[in-house]
Parts: sequence; structure tokens; C-alpha cells
Amino acid sequence: MSRALGPTERTRLRRKPVRGSHDAAVVHAILDEALICHVGIAGRPGDAGGAPIVIPTTHVRLDDRLYVHGSAASHLLGALAAGVEACVTVTLLDGLVLARTAMHHSVNYRSVVLFGRGVPIDDDDEKRRALAALLDKMVAGRSRACRAPDERELIATKVIGFAITEASAKIRTGPPLAEDGADALLPYWSGVVPVRTAWGTPEPSPDCTVVVPDELRLAAAPAVR
Repeated sequence: MSRALGPTERTRLRRKPVRGSHDAAVVHAILDEALICHVGIAGRPGDAGGAPIVIPTTHVRLDDRLYVHGSAASHLLGALAAGVEACVTVTLLDGLVLARTAMHHSVNYRSVVLFGRGVPIDDDDEKRRALAALLDKMVAGRSRACRAPDERELIATKVIGFAITEASAKIRTGPPLAEDGADALLPYWSGVVPVRTAWGTPEPSPDCTVVVPDELRLAAAPAVR
């Protein structure tokens, strides 16, 4: 049975709450499918202005923890390691919603907003598991199809973990909202244009002589219907 996440005052859905969910399974599924998240903080420790900053990065979920990584010299990761409050968001665009009137245009999407303070991952085993999972999320089995980080590279990489405890999902599906009266008779097409992310043909590095692996070749092949 899936568990609920809250809601808290920050994750309570106030506008169109019917589209929202605090179900952990729903939140996890969106986080797992998304390849990129955006990490936002109000400012770095010691910044006089405290200017907000939002950085896109890759992420991976293992159980109830979300991991991000980067250079040990990263200002953002340094701020997160110091305990700055963060907001992590992901969005999956599923379709363009076109209506007869400009006001009713929209998009179909699945999104997650997560609040919390990141924890620096100092345990080498957990750090390696998170980094391997990041690679395997990109391509299944990729962590075993390349050299793992050595000790020097591990030191040069910072990994931050977020507990997935204060989060919510929001989802829009379906056609445009129904238009009434004269608007319903306007001679304009309305409906949904699906949006899908697809793999392209792998492009080997100039000095690569290894045959394209099956998992990449098959993923790039057009679907047979």
C-alpha cells in the first residue's frame, strides 16, 4: 500500500487541488521518469543579497531519498551541504492543449515539488550507489559499461540527498475545458497534441571503435506497431 506525504502548509495544493496528489507512489513515479530536476535556493550562506538561484541537474531516486550530484566546488551543492533550505521541482510535458479561445489553452503535464534540506553523502558506499544509479537511470546497465569513479574522482564529486517526505504532485490530463455559447461554435481546431521524448540515433565519439551496444541501438529504433 502506498503511503501519503503530508500535506504540509508548503505542499498543500490551493489552486485546482483535484489535480494534486500526496501519494508517495505517484510522486516517486514522476521523479523516476523525469531526467532533469531544478534545484532552487534563496541564496548561498554569506550572500549579502540572498539572491535566489535555480539550477537544472540530473537526479535519481533510491527508496525514499532523492540524490543530486556535481563538482565538489559547486556553489549550489556547497550551499545545500551547509543546510540551506531548497525546493526541488520536476516537470514532464505530456501534451499541448489547444482551445478555440486563447484563454483556454494549456498543457498536459505531471510535476513534483519537493521541499527540504539536503544532506551531504559522505559514506563512500552510499555515494557510489547513488552515482551508479544515476548512470543506470540514463541507460540501463550503464554503470557496468564504463569505469567506475576512482578515489580521486569520488573526492571531486559531491552528492546531496533529499528525504522525500515533504512533496506533492500535480497532474493535468485530457482535452481543453469545455467552451460555452458562441465560443463553442468558433471555426478553430481544438484538442491535444501529444508530446513525447524519444531517443535519437547514437552518435559515436570520433575516436570510438566500439560497436553501438544493443541497449542503445534498440532504444533508438522506431517502435513497431
